[in-house]
Amino acid sequence: MTEKAFIPLNIAVLTVSDSRTEETDTSGRLLVDRLTHAGHTLADKKIVADNIYAIRAIVSQWIADPAVHAMISTGGTGVTGRDGTPEAISVLLDKQIEGFGELFRMISYQDIKTSSLQSRALAGVANGTYLFCLPGSSGACKTGWDEIIQAQLDFRTSPCNLTMLIPRLLEK
Repeated sequence: MTEKAFIPLNIAVLTVSDSRTEETDTSGRLLVDRLTHAGHTLADKKIVADNIYAIRAIVSQWIADPAVHAMISTGGTGVTGRDGTPEAISVLLDKQIEGFGELFRMISYQDIKTSSLQSRALAGVANGTYLFCLPGSSGACKTGWDEIIQAQLDFRTSPCNLTMLIPRLLEK
């Protein structure tokens, strides 16, 4: 049996924060390091304030760009008044991947126990682009990438993965 070849994807990273800069964006930097180390290409990286319309504007550009296969955001998934990433992203989704948030919270529970219920991590598909929304901590980004996203964006993962579905995402 022949081994499957790795298929590099173009992945954009969005940090949602009112206070982080490129110098202090440890979570965004962690995601960039992880995805490039895995063999993927960084399509774009931005930092945006916790504003649902500013978030939507950036993510909509990536969704409209056929060269961007996936987007990972970090931040804004909590329950405070300024946390609006799920509200910004969910209306853009053609399909939500409910299992992502469920699995993320289940894995997070091992480390942070009941505090994991405060995470509104989510994922879905919009115009053939995968969108993943993670909490803003570096630990949450490490968990999300290492335990879920990396394997699902690797064409070699069996029995199935999200990468193998990319050619079919825009089917009608």
